[in-house]
Amino acid sequence: MTTNIMHSAQAKSVGGRDGQITSDNDVLNLELTMPKHLGGRAREGATNPEQLFAAGYAACFGNAVIYVARQAKVSAEGITVDATVDLFTDEAKLPTLGVTLHVNLPGLSQEQAEEIVATAHKTCPYSRAVRGNIDVALTVTTTEA
Repeated sequence: MTTNIMHSAQAKSVGGRDGQITSDNDVLNLELTMPKHLGGRAREGATNPEQLFAAGYAACFGNAVIYVARQAKVSAEGITVDATVDLFTDEAKLPTLGVTLHVNLPGLSQEQAEEIVATAHKTCPYSRAVRGNIDVALTVTTTEA
């Protein structure tokens, strides 16, 4: 497997989707709740695994875009990545995920932005981890904030 670990992160879950998560350094200490439409209590102030995955993917993908833009010697200033993670059932009635990433790279041409995002999708660790396992849809815009 991996021979050169660059970074490790650790978190603990107690109680599953209606419990709590904590990171080993106690920076993350979050209550989890199941949404009402999935039969949960939807406790106010609590999050869920899909939101956490969306946040992690958006941050990781954003960094990949910044890296690729720098390699291309263009500015990635003002970049935003909005991630949506959908939980649905597949043909076998098993729960699965789908992701939509909307990337905005203001100030670039549409063609240049799409090329940077496509390259970032090939290099982002999250994208590489889910490739072939879940659908990831990419949309790219270049609007100023």
